[in-house]
Amino acid sequence: MESLMAYVIGILFAAAIYMMLRRSIVKLVIGLIILSNAANLLIFAVSGMTRGAPPLIPEGAAAPLGIIADPLPQALILTAIVIAFGVLAFAVVLIHRAYEVVGNDDLDQMKDTDT
Repeated sequence: MESLMAYVIGILFAAAIYMMLRRSIVKLVIGLIILSNAANLLIFAVSGMTRGAPPLIPEGAAAPLGIIADPLPQALILTAIVIAFGVLAFAVVLIHRAYEVVGNDDLDQMKDTDT
């Protein structure tokens, strides 16, 4: 399962870089979204893909019993998802405003306009 996840993460990173190198600003934002999802999957895969119980310590014990799931990668991924959503919302508003002003979503033509 880990090798399959490694291939999926590699394909997502390659697709994100390809999309970010396109000239359209919309494709750039789609590439950023794919890149953030690939980074989240990378954190998830590196942290280990074993099933485990919640990290709760029973009364009278010094440590959790049995195999537990590490909550830190889950918290990092949830935080990254929220930040990525905020960046996406800002980028969509920015793209919409830039398209209204320039009238085009091509990055090369946006650079050449003198408005």
